[in-house]
Amino acid sequence: MLLADKRLLVTGVLNERSIAYAAAELALQQGAEVVLTGFGRGLRLTERFAERLSPNCQVLEMDATRPDHLDTVADWCDKRWGKLDGVLHSIAFAPATTLDGGFLSAPWPEVAQAFEVSTYTFAAFGRTFGPLLAQAGGGSLVGLDFDAGQAWPGYDWMGVAKAGLEGCCRYLANALGPAGTRVNLIAAGPLRTIAASAIGAFDGFEHAWAARAPLGWDVRDPYPVGRAVCALWSDWLPAVSGEVLHVDGGMHAIGGGTVAIRQQQAGGAAAPAQAAV
Repeated sequence: MLLADKRLLVTGVLNERSIAYAAAELALQQGAEVVLTGFGRGLRLTERFAERLSPNCQVLEMDATRPDHLDTVADWCDKRWGKLDGVLHSIAFAPATTLDGGFLSAPWPEVAQAFEVSTYTFAAFGRTFGPLLAQAGGGSLVGLDFDAGQAWPGYDWMGVAKAGLEGCCRYLANALGPAGTRVNLIAAGPLRTIAASAIGAFDGFEHAWAARAPLGWDVRDPYPVGRAVCALWSDWLPAVSGEVLHVDGGMHAIGGGTVAIRQQQAGGAAAPAQAAV
């Protein structure tokens, strides 16, 4: 059992297509104990899908932008387990004005919201849950990324927030490393999650991956990414930290993706109806 006796905190379960759901399901199969978090309108969705996991997982309310919520969840984990072996940060948000051509026009308050939710909360996780991870001999903090090494048409300020997330990962790895904690990101290929449905450029991403990923890529299968999350939570990668692990069918290594997306967009992409990861 890859994760036998591990205690894990998982955010971001909204349905069965969520990367977080795949990671939680696989972790349970590998012997871990898992608690989920949700908040707002998504809390009931998280509770519903927690019941489909076996064994069922408890769900705690946590808005990652509220320090009091983070502290309450940390206190619960401390009283329940006395430590955390792993945490998944599967949290991002950007107002619609910051996406799909809004790079030059998006107002600062909405850009700031994208950064607070998508970037700063990762550091907040390190600050709040770091002591519990240290109690486990270090543990593993994993975040979800989308390759920020290049500009993706339509991704706009979320792409910049993801670049900040990658920098945050390196600084957290440095800050938490002395306690033995590993901090890593997974740059996943595009997946048809709830968040992706609000990104007008998503069809272009799918087209580019279909054309260029050497291993191929299934936008409806989050389990390859979930497996990578479990690997980073496990004891099998004890010297890996500050890393951005690409789980994208090899697309990141192949040129021309941006051109393909722009060509796809020229055919007409729908504008987002709501904010998105």
